[in-house]
Amino acid sequence: MLSGNFGNRVYTMETMTETSAPAPAAPAPALDQLDQLKQFTTVVADTGDFAALKQFAPQDATTNPSLILKAAEMPEYQPLVDKVLADQRGAGLAGQAALDQLIDHLLVVFGLEILKVVPGRVSTEVSATLSFDTQGTLAKARYLISLYEKSGIPRERVLIKIASTWEGIRAAHALQKEGINCNMTLLFSLPQAVAAAKAGAKLISPFVGRILDWHKGKTGRDYPAAEDPGVESVKEIYTYYKKYGYPTEIMGASFRNAGEILELAGCDLLTISPKLLAELKASPAPVERKLSPAAAKSVKVPRLLHLDEKKFRWLLNENAMATEKTAEGIRLFAADAAKLAEHLAARL
Repeated sequence: MLSGNFGNRVYTMETMTETSAPAPAAPAPALDQLDQLKQFTTVVADTGDFAALKQFAPQDATTNPSLILKAAEMPEYQPLVDKVLADQRGAGLAGQAALDQLIDHLLVVFGLEILKVVPGRVSTEVSATLSFDTQGTLAKARYLISLYEKSGIPRERVLIKIASTWEGIRAAHALQKEGINCNMTLLFSLPQAVAAAKAGAKLISPFVGRILDWHKGKTGRDYPAAEDPGVESVKEIYTYYKKYGYPTEIMGASFRNAGEILELAGCDLLTISPKLLAELKASPAPVERKLSPAAAKSVKVPRLLHLDEKKFRWLLNENAMATEKTAEGIRLFAADAAKLAEHLAARL
């Protein structure tokens, strides 16, 4: 068979047919920063707003009393709040017990709706008022998990958020043995991270932005993202975990700007507010991976910490930032939980 290729047309002597050569493929559109980030970090949405979850398609979602309060006050979620109120009116409880149960059910109802949107896990927080109560934390965590399981959600899809106090970490140690995965929140230091990992916590949430807030307040200076004290803290924890082989997941949290997020590209997970998710989604700028397990193993890290309760409390006390921000965070979450209770009580 004779054939020839002339210009854009292909001829064959056997068939004497004429066909057009395929047009060159169009170049693939450039990925935005959010999609680039998702290539090497699990992106988590830090919100109780279902619309935001659908928009940014994160793997997981985190909530806390502050976020649920904000969502509960939004008009579009009033039917959900009304349903919880109606269910609880017939429960036969009164006073603080009724409000506590009402908040628990509201947290779980929002969690159930979130799990209809995200394919992974939702984090639901134990009351901050239990931050120094190991037994109270255990009881609350088990109760929250029971509510999810009664609704058909396996415990593997839920993370129970617990403050990174000594008491909270002890509770996490017991819960993990029961197959209840814990997200250690309000974490600001390496000793808290090490104690959580030794307790077998599934995940920790170092608060990047709040660490930055403290340092800016003390020094009065602005920090470029690469020198951000919160970013440096997460990098230290990440390197320590990977160096010593701890399986506990690290999820950077509480970001103040997109620069902090990009400096932690490659961290196990990052939980990001809708505002910053939108900012990343709108930018086509390239994203460079900054963290990887292989690179971490070649970095010099602090020697292995051996922590008992006395050592933990002393090291936390020696870190003024971690001590102050942990205490402040507990107070703020407790205050928002109280506001949520007031909001619900007025309608109950």
